[in-house]
Amino acid sequence: MNDQVVLVTENDEAIGLMPKLEAHEKGVLHRAFSVFIFNSKNEMLLQRRAFGKYHSEGLWSNTCCSHPLPGEAVHDGAVRRLREEMGIETDLEFLYTFQYRADLENGLTENELDHVFFGVTDATPAIDPAEASDYKYLTVPEIQADIAQNPHAYTEWFKICMPVIARRIGD
Repeated sequence: MNDQVVLVTENDEAIGLMPKLEAHEKGVLHRAFSVFIFNSKNEMLLQRRAFGKYHSEGLWSNTCCSHPLPGEAVHDGAVRRLREEMGIETDLEFLYTFQYRADLENGLTENELDHVFFGVTDATPAIDPAEASDYKYLTVPEIQADIAQNPHAYTEWFKICMPVIARRIGD
C-alpha cells in the first residue's frame, strides 16, 4: 500500500490507485502534499533529499513532501510523513492546493495536485537518512536569493511553491 498513490481529477476526486513509480513514469495526476515548517525566528526548515531517491536526489526542498496513503486524509499523511522523514511532530495548518506538472530526470514526470501545509516549531529534526541527507534553516529572502543563483539545486515543486509561501508568511 505504501507504494500506491491516489489518482485524482483536477477537482481532487479520487479515481483510482497506481504504483508510485508508474504514476511518475506515465505523468498521471495524483494527490500529494508539501509541508513547510518554520522556527520561532521565522526561518524555514529545508531538507536535502537523500541520495538514492528515484528522482530529485540530493536536491534541497521544503521540510517534507510526499503522498497520502490510499484512504488516508491528506492532513494525516502530512503529519505522518513529517514525523517519519524529519522526526518532528507539530500542528499543521492547511494553506492551499495547486496543480503542477514538471519533467524530471530519468524520463519521469511529476503531475500532482499538491496540498500545502504550514507549521511552526523549534523542535530539533531527527532525519531519516533514507529520506533526507541533510537539513538547514534559512530565511525566505536567503532561500529566494539562493534559488536565483542555484536553481538546479532545488526541487521543481519547491521553486513553484516559494513565491506563494513568501507572500503568505511575509518576508
